[in-house]
Amino acid sequence: MITPAPQPHRQGFTLLELVIAMGLLSILIGMVFTTARSSLALGNTIAETQNEEMLHQAFFELLNQRFSSLPGNTRLNLKSTDSGSRYLSDLTLQNVPLSFTWGGQARIAKAVQLSTVKRRSGYLDIVLKYYENEILQDPTSNFKASADEKPFAEIVLLTDVAYFEWRVLDGRSMEWDYDWEIQGRLPLQLELTLAVGAKGEEIRQIFWVPPKQNPEVLMRQMAQSGGGANPGLAPGNDPANIPGGGGNSIVIPPSPNQGNGPDPIQAAPGP
Repeated sequence: MITPAPQPHRQGFTLLELVIAMGLLSILIGMVFTTARSSLALGNTIAETQNEEMLHQAFFELLNQRFSSLPGNTRLNLKSTDSGSRYLSDLTLQNVPLSFTWGGQARIAKAVQLSTVKRRSGYLDIVLKYYENEILQDPTSNFKASADEKPFAEIVLLTDVAYFEWRVLDGRSMEWDYDWEIQGRLPLQLELTLAVGAKGEEIRQIFWVPPKQNPEVLMRQMAQSGGGANPGLAPGNDPANIPGGGGNSIVIPPSPNQGNGPDPIQAAPGP
């Protein structure tokens, strides 16, 4: 009796096993890519948040430096208008000489204006404008400011701002207002409330305006008294009546400033 030779056993995968293996492999690759994409998106979100915080901090530092170093003869004017869905404002500082380079040329701005500009998207841009000539009319002077004066330089400081609102504190009446047109003195504090983006958190910042001796008043007093009187004790110039402030949001009585004011502010170089 002849016994047939055993057939060799074939090694390999069936079609079902290959399909299952490919399915598991695709699931594994998808999980890896999803994790990597989520990690990348999280990293981008963190980086954008940090950049926005740094930008906001730089913006507040810029304003704080400007307000804390205003000369005594600075004219501050604040106008707020209701545009329906947003409040628009123009904060003008005059008699604050700013020398800097713009377009490769040395320029001097006699007035600067921080304005809110409404865009088609509904959000606001915060624009810093530089004017070569004065734009606020002085009733005590024969010089007439031009109403059609155009800025020679503009810098967009913030974009996609949901709202941007100012309030000023009168150091004499201790009342808050949304406009300031008082000549001859500055407010005690300025409060800024803003939010960036649709889901941006509200940010509130208070800026103090330190008291300064007006150099024009000082020169007039010296000319009238022959340089022998103390201008700090002249009538109408009691340091206690000059508005000013310190470094936080708590209202405290201002202290007299014995200096003659800082040097002209040096603005950052333009593009």
